[in-house]
Amino acid sequence: MRLVILGGGGFRVPLVHKALDEHITQVVLHDVDANRLDAIHHVLRGGPPVTATTDLDEALRGADFVFSAIRVGGLAGRAIDEEVAHAHGVLGQETVGAGGIAYGLRTAPVADRLARRIAELAPQAWVVNFTNPAGLITEVMARHLGERVIGICDSPIGLCRRVAHALDLENPTFDYAGLNHLGWLQGVYLGTENLLPTLLADDNALAGFEEGRLFGAEWLRALGVIPNEYLHYYYSTREALGDNRGAFLLGQQQRFYDGEVDWETTRLEREATYMAQERERDTLEGGGYEHVAMAVMRAIADNETATLILNVPNNSTLSTLDDQAIVEVPCEVDATGARPMPVTPLPDHAAGLVTSVKAVDRLVMEGTRSAALKAFALHPLVDSVATAKSLLDTYVRRHPELAYLS
Repeated sequence: MRLVILGGGGFRVPLVHKALDEHITQVVLHDVDANRLDAIHHVLRGGPPVTATTDLDEALRGADFVFSAIRVGGLAGRAIDEEVAHAHGVLGQETVGAGGIAYGLRTAPVADRLARRIAELAPQAWVVNFTNPAGLITEVMARHLGERVIGICDSPIGLCRRVAHALDLENPTFDYAGLNHLGWLQGVYLGTENLLPTLLADDNALAGFEEGRLFGAEWLRALGVIPNEYLHYYYSTREALGDNRGAFLLGQQQRFYDGEVDWETTRLEREATYMAQERERDTLEGGGYEHVAMAVMRAIADNETATLILNVPNNSTLSTLDDQAIVEVPCEVDATGARPMPVTPLPDHAAGLVTSVKAVDRLVMEGTRSAALKAFALHPLVDSVATAKSLLDTYVRRHPELAYLS
């Protein structure tokens, strides 16, 4: 099978390449930056034959699977997103709040054009979207690709794995629901027994994994669920305001692309510093989204049912959202694609946040200045219309990609 990786010059592409199995017989890397593409191409060793091209049409023809992992504006764009947000006294994280809106406004038009081209040149291809903000961009692409685009994230699967370990369970089932980077684990089941209350009552067990330490036992018991780690930015906004990770990564990764340091050394440093201010300890596994992508691909290619937490059309799964809304929930995956499984209705506080953030996503997708202003002003983490207008004006001035909003 022919796999095309859009954003093939991205720093984490070698992790994807390392995870490939015998299903893939040909890999095509595509990127708009020839220098970055060449640098990554030279890192790859072993596995199926790899070619690289800056010609999108050449890359897409004959594709069986497309992994979309683009970053419009690069890490320099992310650094600007954070800098501008912090100057306005609001959160700058790349997928949450003002930074996430700016990233989405830059990326949505490009993702829309890519999806149109995939539908024209490779209509049989399955598209796995890595690109952030993953839920928003998957929904943009689904307008042209329907259910043949599936969004992935390693964060909810990592949460479930850590919770299972804390409970010393093998192969439980998980009741998880929300949006990408905005989800909650509501149940952990062996058969019909929900063991999440047992975990929430155990201070020592909660202190033994990342989210337990991040949110604290008292708050988790008050919620009655375990939030995705990205809820830290909503529940501890004041403490998270100083995050300047984009600028750090820009400088760090540029040393690799300039040939000053090898890829593996840079990767280990990158992983060791991820959310370091909130973590007492870290793993250096290199994320995991590449393994989620391969699990999706194997289930589709082999028609062997797998259960994975993915970003897919709602189709009545969450009653507060319409059927086309992309949600992040457990899915059954086989040769026909990914189908959402039933989940427990979200508690009111979570449902309200999901509804608000999805409304912001939809405003970003409209692609007009008026809608963009509303997106900034109505996001739960932006506290005034005047700030929203200043954010929009500043981002338009700083990002060439946002000239369409002038």
